[in-house]
Amino acid sequence: MHKVLLVEDDATMLNLLDTLFSIEGFNVVRGDGSNLDDLIDYARRELPHAALLDVHLKATSGLDVVRRIRMDSHLKNMKIVMTSGLYKRSECLAAGANDFIQKPYMPEQLVRLFHKYLSE
Repeated sequence: MHKVLLVEDDATMLNLLDTLFSIEGFNVVRGDGSNLDDLIDYARRELPHAALLDVHLKATSGLDVVRRIRMDSHLKNMKIVMTSGLYKRSECLAAGANDFIQKPYMPEQLVRLFHKYLSE
């Protein structure tokens, strides 16, 4: 079973995503992005295969999170899909994300994207 890290500071969205990924058979771990160092330490302990990372977090930028992940020897190969209500594709890819999906998106579209990256 693939482990997916969800990083979202909106509790309602986080719960919906958790439910969606769990129904689809993923092992879900959650982070709210409230502290960059804590999030990186948590990811090191959990070692997820992939992450869905919101660009706009209350305490930090998702772009900073992905940059830190890419510099970490334990996490650098994790597949990362970033998301935002604003079109931030080029910034996300430049920071090191594997892909970007703009909100609102269809749940099937998101799940299909993760199945694609986790089957490689």
